[in-house]
Amino acid sequence: MATKSKKADKPDKPDKPESEPLARKSVQLSVRKDQTPTEKAREYVRLVVSPELAAYRVICTADSNGGNSAIWEGLDVPSLAEELRAQSATVNRGELDHVEAMLMNQATGLQSLYARLTERAMGQDHMPNFEGFMRMALRAQSQCRATLETLAAIKNPPVIFAKQANINQGNGNQQVNNGTLASHAGKNINQQNELLEEQHGSETVDTRATGKAIRKDKAMATVG
Repeated sequence: MATKSKKADKPDKPDKPESEPLARKSVQLSVRKDQTPTEKAREYVRLVVSPELAAYRVICTADSNGGNSAIWEGLDVPSLAEELRAQSATVNRGELDHVEAMLMNQATGLQSLYARLTERAMGQDHMPNFEGFMRMALRAQSQCRATLETLAAIKNPPVIFAKQANINQGNGNQQVNNGTLASHAGKNINQQNELLEEQHGSETVDTRATGKAIRKDKAMATVG
């Protein structure tokens, strides 16, 4: 007597993976229940003028409307704002590793932009198009150089030597720098005129008149 074979047990269906939480797309503002409406309004103002919100607005516009829509979909905005605040705090502590890396990467990107624009310029047959691409290429090259100069200034800050200054407030506002006399009376003083003219009260002695009198009577000049 034939017996019916039992159907093979069907394998259990795999559990559906839990759906990942959606990335938050709004900036969060933390307020306490005991805060007054005025205090809450001030917290809102601080958020609006905060540097991390300004950076978030630029990043949001650049990534959501550009070719990085996939990155933007998985970007958690509160986490981004927290990271921006952490970077600012790092700079305030004097740690510039992130700043140096940013500048170096920008210089590398500008170098690539310069090379690409130069390639486009070399492929042009009309002079206006060639000039336009080369102008943009050289501008990218100039920005690359400026970025590297900024990076070099951060790595090796310039040394400033300050000379000691002694201020004499009692006589003519004169300033002596390491033995060098500098006048700050508000106008240049002509030392040659000082030797020729002397002022006594409101009268000015003209030495030329004295010379004429001496030439007229040499005897009196000798006696004097």
